[in-house]
Amino acid sequence: MDHLRPEARRIAEKPAIERLDCFATDRWIGYSRAQDALKRMDMLLATQPGRVRPQNMPVVGLSNNGKSTIAEKFQRQHPRRSSEERDRHIFPVLSVQMMPDVTAPRFYAQLLDALGSPLGNIRKTDRRNALTLNLMRACGVRLLVIDELHNLLCGPSSRQREILGLIRYLGNELRIPIVALGTKDAWLALRLDDQLENRFQPFLLSKWGDDAETGRPLASFETVIPLRGPSGLGLPALRRVIVERSEGLIGEMHQLLSSAAAHALTEGRERIEREDLLRCPFQAPSYRRQMMERELRA
Repeated sequence: MDHLRPEARRIAEKPAIERLDCFATDRWIGYSRAQDALKRMDMLLATQPGRVRPQNMPVVGLSNNGKSTIAEKFQRQHPRRSSEERDRHIFPVLSVQMMPDVTAPRFYAQLLDALGSPLGNIRKTDRRNALTLNLMRACGVRLLVIDELHNLLCGPSSRQREILGLIRYLGNELRIPIVALGTKDAWLALRLDDQLENRFQPFLLSKWGDDAETGRPLASFETVIPLRGPSGLGLPALRRVIVERSEGLIGEMHQLLSSAAAHALTEGRERIEREDLLRCPFQAPSYRRQMMERELRA
């Protein structure tokens, strides 16, 4: 089992029935594009706080193509800690998710909740504004992450501009960089505010193709899937099937491989074969959309 990482090797020593639940576990795979995104985020964290007009970064890609996983990894790399006086928490990175029905008071409430602050009876937006800014300064927030930014477009245009103005205000007032993650609609939302657009340099997460670049993260996947035999996931024969069935989305690849690994074990195999990739109970995104459209038309 030399193809496995030590932790996966220990799991692979267990009986097959005990390993089935392990395949659905989320795993971080440090492929090159994700590492590049993390390096850029680290650069913002190290160089931009305190600047009059800090640079920002939108991470843009299709749904289920690794955006939120990158944000979660970055958050884990910069966890909150106790202050030297041990009287408050320090948040180098503060992370929130944009709500579909967001308003200014709700966005402030999200920030306060992420800081661990009870809202109490604070209802006026200006009071929440002052409290949020004071707490973010006191807690040493140096970078703000906003996930699912495309949800902003669910609201009316007037509210979209209001929230974008609020985001710009937070960056300017606190002098901290902002990382926003979302689909291409997130970039369209940012373009509604000229000043924000000029300070956001987009980082794109493209679909994966049937090439050697895709083979590298697939080979990394293989090292954490607790099967006793090597499968050769990054080699052309299986790679082509994986890319086609997952439609080039890294999150779908993870689900496909987890399902295929479980299928292989139930069939008595300790490696993933082409048959497992084709016969496991995995549905591609386009197939799920077609089924839903068919049901809605029925």
